[in-house]
Amino acid sequence: MKLKLARASVDSKPKMIEIDKLEEDLDKKSIFYFDKENSHKDLKSLVEHFEEKEFSVYMREVKFGLDDDEYLYEVHIVK
Repeated sequence: MKLKLARASVDSKPKMIEIDKLEEDLDKKSIFYFDKENSHKDLKSLVEHFEEKEFSVYMREVKFGLDDDEYLYEVHIVK
């Protein structure tokens, strides 16, 4: 499964990342930010994937502006 990481700026396009790459990166960091273009269904699948592997996962929507369209997803994955 591929997910879009949060954009670095409003004008840039989001980068894609595979779920396997996320697992590799868990040694270095535990907080990931995903773009609003990801479907909620895909993010729920991500949470379920890591919960099946006995990780604790917390996901929330983070607003960074006043517009309803200005948000991203923050996901914490902890062993």
